[in-house]
Parts: sequence; C-alpha cells; structure tokens
Amino acid sequence: MQMLIKKAKVIDPQSGFHDQVVDLLVENGVIKDIAATIDKDVKTVIEAKGLCVSPGWVDVFADYREPGFEHKETIASGLATAAAGGFTDVMLAPNTQPALSTKSIVQFVLKQAGGNIVALHPIGAATQNTDGKDLAEMLDMRANGAVAFSDGWKPVQQASLMMKALEYVKAFHGTVMQLPVDASLAAGGLMNEGIVSTGLGMAGIPALAESIMVHRDIELLRYTGSKLHITGVSTAESIELIRKAKSEGLAVTCSVTPYHLALTEDMLSGYDSAYKVSPPLRSETDRMTLIAGLKDGTIDCIATHHRPHEWDAKAKEFEYASDGMAVQECAFNILWDALKDYVTIERLVETMTIMPRAIFGLETKQIEKGSRACMTIFTTAGNHTLAAGHTASASKNNPFEGKKLSGKILGIINNDQFHVA
Repeated sequence: MQMLIKKAKVIDPQSGFHDQVVDLLVENGVIKDIAATIDKDVKTVIEAKGLCVSPGWVDVFADYREPGFEHKETIASGLATAAAGGFTDVMLAPNTQPALSTKSIVQFVLKQAGGNIVALHPIGAATQNTDGKDLAEMLDMRANGAVAFSDGWKPVQQASLMMKALEYVKAFHGTVMQLPVDASLAAGGLMNEGIVSTGLGMAGIPALAESIMVHRDIELLRYTGSKLHITGVSTAESIELIRKAKSEGLAVTCSVTPYHLALTEDMLSGYDSAYKVSPPLRSETDRMTLIAGLKDGTIDCIATHHRPHEWDAKAKEFEYASDGMAVQECAFNILWDALKDYVTIERLVETMTIMPRAIFGLETKQIEKGSRACMTIFTTAGNHTLAAGHTASASKNNPFEGKKLSGKILGIINNDQFHVA
C-alpha cells in the first residue's frame, strides 16, 4: 500500500508539522516521509484545493443496531458509513438486542468489527440490558474492551442508580455517559416546546427536561468525584450549567450533534418526521449558544448520534415516527457548512480527534515521520452532495441526502488500510 498526499495542511497540534503545507508519503501503513515536496511514482495520489490532513476522527456516539436490529444497520454497513464520513474510530451505543451489557456481547461486536479500517469501541451499558434497574457488570466489560458506560437512548432516570454508576467506575477511572433527558418531563412531547410547537399544535418537550437532568447529574458528579460525559446537549441552559461546572474543576465533558449545530425547530414546520430527534431540535438562540460553546471549549466533542432506521420507521404519522437521523456519512459537511463562519477548522478538528481520544483514553495518534498512519484526509474547499440512494448506510433516514454542503471527505488511513472517497 502506497499513497502520496500532495500539498496538504497538517492539522495536529501534537505534531512538529502542525499548520504546515507538506507532502506526505504513506507506505504499508506507516508515514515514511513528510516534506515540502516529495517526488515519487505512486499509484494513489491525493491532491485537492484546500486539502487538509489530521489524526483520525472519532465519533463518540453512534448506533449500528447489531445484534438485534440488523434491518436498520449492521456493524459492517455502519463502519462503511463511518469510513465514508472520515471517521477512523467509532464509539458504539449500547442499545442493541441483547444490549451491550455483558462481556460476551462486547466481545461479539468487537469480533464483528475485526480487521476493519475503522476501529470500533463499544460503550457498555450502565445497567443490565439498559433497563434502568440494576447496574451492569461494568468492570467485566471494561476488561473486555468497553471504553465508557451509558444506557444510550434510555438515559438513567433513577438518581440513586446514577450515583452508584458514577461511584462504580471510579475504581478503574471510567466515564459514565448520559443523554440528558428527564423522561417524566419529556413524556408525550414531540418537539421543542415553544412558539413553533404551539403554532403547529404539537405537544412540546421543555428545555427543562434537559437542563434539570444536566443539573442533577452534575450534582451527583460533585458528590461522587467521578467522571461524567453528557452527550447530545441542545439547550442554552445546559451549556451554562456545564460551563459553570467546568469552572469549578468538576470532571464533566460534553458533546453535541451536527444537526443541533445546523438546524432548528423551524425544520418541523411541515411536520416532516425526518427531523424528529431526541433531544429535539431547539431554537435559533439555543443553536447559536451551542456554537459559542463549541468555540470557547465548553463543548468538547462531536457525537453524530447516527441512529439508522428503515424507511417505514419514519414514513408514518409524526407522533408514531421513530426518533433519529443517520448522518454519520455527511457529518463533516453538515458541521463545516454550519460552522465555517464561526469556528476555525483547527478547533473543529480538535473536537473530532484530540479531545475524544483524551477524554475516553483512546490511543493518541500523531502525524510524524515513522508513526503508524491514522489519518483523515479532507478539504474545506468547495461543496459536496451526498446523492440520494448512494449512501454507504443501510438506513433510509438521512434528511441531508441531495443537499449541497460545504467541504468533502477524501479518504482515511488506519489499520494499515486506506479508503479513498
């Protein structure tokens, strides 16, 4: 395997080549040379306007539905989607059937992903079968490859159980992840509560359903002295609570989805279930607060919340349609389209590779001569359109298909393999 990358800007603060425009030669999975100019006859050459390379990106929360829901997405189709989206590493949500709550299921998904260009990192369930009643064997799963613990789409509602989970993971310096939704306050809601929901006559989910859970879990974190990651933050109130907790030195981190940075509740004015997600799309004020939080470091990571569904899970009355978007393949395009006027590409890359690796203890990757190549290759110039029906995913719920978005993924290199878009 040989690849020559021409005139690429290196985005890697850990590298001596950071912010330089160079040629990079990769042979048999190793970065053999980095120089101003490399002249070598190589079959695979990548060059493009605005070309950039960075350490491989990490998606800290994606759902591939295997085992149990293979008609929505398999691990194979999910990892193909990740590669097309520029991700070299994916943290897998635990909401399979059976759930990722035992070492045997953790071992199963890792075996299914073995040898792939994209590395899979299971998120073990915090409670048995994600039922919110009793703690799962988190230490056992940790020993077999789980990198964090969460009940995923079914956030832990019982405060005493959440406290026990936070206390439990302290023994091995683990991290508990939580989707911030208070089920009792969100019950029956279909979208963000506000002027738009009132005008549409749809039951709303108040911002309080998120912020009260964020507040509760931060207080539990304060009490236990553990580590907490909140994924899918969507409200201005949540950002302020997390910013304050960080200023106090608490070990709290958070991630945001591409669609919460790009879209608002206005997308639901036509009752389009493609935009039904959890937490729901919020107001423009919330969206701009999220962007400010990403810019100033309050938000640490990007989580695609890739949640694939078959066609008829979405093509029904709004009330009965399933939550979620399958956007991993065009996540970068959504992000850059929404953020390019507010956030530098260096800051965006930091949230997609440096921070997630540090928070969840994944191996650090660097762009240096002689190092094993783990890179994402992309351009910030021009536009890209994901053609309808040509996605790598098995799912049918990506509302961004057919839309012209900024930037383009050109390929990834990882595990001694390369994928070129």
